[in-house]
Amino acid sequence: MTIKTGISVLALAISATASPTVMADNNPRAQMRMDFDQAVKGKTVAWVPITLGNPIGDMWTAVMRENFAKYGIKFLVRDPNFSSTAQLQAVTSLINQKPDVLIVQNANVSLLTKELRRAMDNGIYVVQVNLLSNQASDAYVGVDYVDVGRQIATDIVAECGGGKSSGKVALVQGEVTATDSIDQMKGAMEVFNKDKSIKVVSTQAAKWDSSKANALTATTLQQHPDLCATYGFWGTMQQGAAQAVKTAGLQGRVKVYASSDGPRADCDLVEQKLFHKILSFRADVQGEQISNAVLSLLQSGNKPGSKRITLLSNNYWVSGKNERNYCYDLPK
Repeated sequence: MTIKTGISVLALAISATASPTVMADNNPRAQMRMDFDQAVKGKTVAWVPITLGNPIGDMWTAVMRENFAKYGIKFLVRDPNFSSTAQLQAVTSLINQKPDVLIVQNANVSLLTKELRRAMDNGIYVVQVNLLSNQASDAYVGVDYVDVGRQIATDIVAECGGGKSSGKVALVQGEVTATDSIDQMKGAMEVFNKDKSIKVVSTQAAKWDSSKANALTATTLQQHPDLCATYGFWGTMQQGAAQAVKTAGLQGRVKVYASSDGPRADCDLVEQKLFHKILSFRADVQGEQISNAVLSLLQSGNKPGSKRITLLSNNYWVSGKNERNYCYDLPK
């Protein structure tokens, strides 16, 4: 090779290597978008909730679908319809298809632990939504349910404690082995146990079912007509408890609380005074947080399972018409 030829080859190599940097220097805004598109476009994201056909699952899905379509991301959705067996099978099947990101809402703390670990070991980012498992993952987007339990219990104590009433409280759990039930119970009992005037007379699980919450609450009211408050661990489920209180003729006397994802129906019950208060975390806002977590992971360059990020949801008290902005309407 001649010196002249060697110089030419070297110049070409430097030019080829430097061109992205030169482009970035000339137009960094354009380069950032190019980098973004390269990281996310054509990627596949798979989503397995506990169920669809309810406000929270449908809202999350609608927001994610819109965001991912905008950026050229393929979006796979599987609906287990409240079946733990179907959810496990769906997750297993999707991992074998090797999407770039797997998003799950855990039915309980143990069901998906091995599969979530397998997903990360196979190079798939894992995002857990609202209900954590015992397996840590690349991202968690959702509520600090221990804090939710403390907040609602503190308000109940202010309303029912200190000898102002019977001090009797009923708790309507969802699924006892799900994160939100475990953690809300932990936070609430931390508060209730500090006030001797509070008596928790019922802690039954309605398994996310409004009709079961209705039946459980009706029975509790027969046994404790002087109940001061009922606290349900999900608004849609606790709507059944509110109807039981109304049917018993105790509306306004028994205070109905709920932790809520913020659907319009929950706000409507607050306005109708069937719900005393709800603590809303807005599923539509969470949908944006989930989408952003996915986009961040795809751009991070991190190996799945190597680092963790947490995006916590804010909580808003809804107790009247002036707070309707803390609830959402489902997309049409």
